[in-house]
Amino acid sequence: MRVLALDIGEVRVGIAVSDPGARVASPVCVLPAAEVLAHAASFRRVLEDWEPEVLLCGRPLTMAGETGPQAQRIVEQARSIARACGLPLEFADERLSSAEAKRILKEQGLSERAMRGKVDMVAASLFLQSWLDVRQS
Repeated sequence: MRVLALDIGEVRVGIAVSDPGARVASPVCVLPAAEVLAHAASFRRVLEDWEPEVLLCGRPLTMAGETGPQAQRIVEQARSIARACGLPLEFADERLSSAEAKRILKEQGLSERAMRGKVDMVAASLFLQSWLDVRQS
């Protein structure tokens, strides 16, 4: 079962994918949020290339574990994307995934500017890997 993970932001959407055995997550790309939300050709191409069976979207809960306005907006957008794709939708807690992605990229020597296009897809791969790990145990 291949899983496609989306880290939905206001400007960009980070995309990560699992291997067919749903064991390992890998970052794929970052697309403009407007293209993903509109189910544009660039996003459809990602779907065609990877043929996911499940869509996993990060839900940015508050540090107290509650759903705030940002999380509610993302849930609505994720549901819309899943309907357009015809895929079942799951959610993962994405708290601190972007901070962890920045730390990893900084350790690799990337500048803030160089990180800009990569943080979202690395964050998506981090919460996808956590989600996969929970299901394997």
